[in-house]
Amino acid sequence: MNFRLLDLNLLRVLAAIHRTGSVTAAGRALSLSQSATSNALGRLRQFFGDELFVRSPTGLQPTRLCEQLAPAVLGHLLALETLVSGAEEFEPASSELTWRLSLSDLGEMLFLPRLTAALRRRAPHTRVANIAVEAPAVAAALESRALDCAVGILEPQHRSVHADLLFREQYVAITSTRWRPAAPGASAGGGAEVSDAEVAGGAAQQALTRQQLAGAWLAVAAPTATFHSSVEDMLAALQLDDRIVLRARHFSALPDLVARTDLLAIVPAMYAASLHRVRVWTLPAAPFYDVRLVWHASTARDAAQQWLRALLHELFGRSAT
Repeated sequence: MNFRLLDLNLLRVLAAIHRTGSVTAAGRALSLSQSATSNALGRLRQFFGDELFVRSPTGLQPTRLCEQLAPAVLGHLLALETLVSGAEEFEPASSELTWRLSLSDLGEMLFLPRLTAALRRRAPHTRVANIAVEAPAVAAALESRALDCAVGILEPQHRSVHADLLFREQYVAITSTRWRPAAPGASAGGGAEVSDAEVAGGAAQQALTRQQLAGAWLAVAAPTATFHSSVEDMLAALQLDDRIVLRARHFSALPDLVARTDLLAIVPAMYAASLHRVRVWTLPAAPFYDVRLVWHASTARDAAQQWLRALLHELFGRSAT
């Protein structure tokens, strides 16, 4: 085969189909019609003398030759994009970019309002899309440029994925304003009413002992996008995992839940501080966790991406404690 006869635009189609496993999805990503994408795949097959992709119940699967070609093609395309992007200047006031982030449901509540407000002031023509990607899939989404960056409890394992610490956080407990630790011999959740002055908002805090926590019934959350096992590990170490009576998919369900029941919920301190009409308690041996901003190495010199990352640090970064 003569490389000079290959239309290099076809290589973008090869990389897109390899990434998505679908002609339709690849065409959508490249702003091509399905027929144009299918035609491009046909030309690629003719040039290489190989099927490149074969149908399977889970989508198109690459042949052995395609598995050798696609990573190299993608690497060269990303390197070229980085080289071109690095030479550009970024003008936030006139940019019409769409920022693609990955945030959990909690991240949407805590980060998206402030970020959007800042973008409306500084880059008013840009748009934001939260594409919540599960933690194990973040690296692939960053590499394919389906994401610009992600924020969460993320620990990159790939050399091509870079990370910055935004802040270190700790878990606390929230309960209804009526909840008090059970006195010795009393039932869990019992105790005197708490005054409004004591619980004006999420900032009021008192410490719980292991014995007091053992007298409570617990609720925890395990979001798929940013699942972190440290809360369950803490409760297991304290031999309190049998006190969990509810596991929710989202932290957003917990404030109303504790307000209506005698349950004690464990949530991030930053989230607890944003709540009203709940009581906040510190926990024995409460685990810390790191919230990181992660991005792909191919965007390191991209002026627009550098601007976005700097803005995220400005809005949410703070020194680790």
